[in-house]
Amino acid sequence: MKEKLKSFYERKYKALLLIPFLLLFFAFVQIGVQYATTGDFVHKGITLKGGSTITINYVPSYNLLELETSLQQTFPKAEIALRTLHSAGQITSFAIDSDAQQDAEIKALLAAIKEEINVLDEDYSVEVIGSSFGRSFFRQTLTAIGIAFILMGIVVFIYFRTVVPSLAVILAAFSDIFVTLAIFNLTGIKLNAAGIAAFLMLVGYSVDTDMVLSSRVLKRREGTVMERIYSSIQTGLMMSATTLAAVITALLLVKSDVVKQIMLILLIGLLVDLVMTWIQNVAILRWYLESKEKKNALKRH
Repeated sequence: MKEKLKSFYERKYKALLLIPFLLLFFAFVQIGVQYATTGDFVHKGITLKGGSTITINYVPSYNLLELETSLQQTFPKAEIALRTLHSAGQITSFAIDSDAQQDAEIKALLAAIKEEINVLDEDYSVEVIGSSFGRSFFRQTLTAIGIAFILMGIVVFIYFRTVVPSLAVILAAFSDIFVTLAIFNLTGIKLNAAGIAAFLMLVGYSVDTDMVLSSRVLKRREGTVMERIYSSIQTGLMMSATTLAAVITALLLVKSDVVKQIMLILLIGLLVDLVMTWIQNVAILRWYLESKEKKNALKRH
């Protein structure tokens, strides 16, 4: 079975390119539909689009599920979500995120909360993020990601000094980010500032595996191309496996919603990266090397 898979992987590498390209196509479709229906290409949390957070000290007698349901029924047109905050594995407080920004809206929300649970003024705090601040922060983070890609492309091109392998690394990293974003959208979770940081981290993880592959295939001379590819696969899969083990552990054990979002994005991205590196990038590199070999053979004849 293993030999059959290896034979198929080696012979049908061009056909296998359909997998990453289809993933990228469906990612474009999902993000396009998302933008057409909501006006944004991602579900934004209040840290990115503006809103308010009411943080309340937790009391075991509170029924948080009933509170969230009641608030959503009272304000059906508002975006309201409740999340718990933990310390040492115990709930210490909970936060109610909403798109309310005006004083009147926040006071109405507080009044509804006090009708459901007994909350004193000293037991809660209110934080408001203006929509202009959220939009500005989102634009800045997108700019940061764009600059990261440009600088990454420059470094990769300086290292390899050839266009196709450099573009293959950049395409793999772009595909990883784009497909991960589309899958994240399908979860319905709202992206916050920490999630943006996770996407920046993902750029680094993606480039790591692509650089291992490209440098071994292009820079080394010992062994055949496929032997060098399998050597890089062994190293790359070990890198991904250790990172995935840490990410999954954190995802299962850590209670913080912020950390969970970071770990979820990294988990999706690392799995997508397996396809983009070991199918897409491998195929492009083999195609490039075979074309180069054919041109050199024609020149010799």
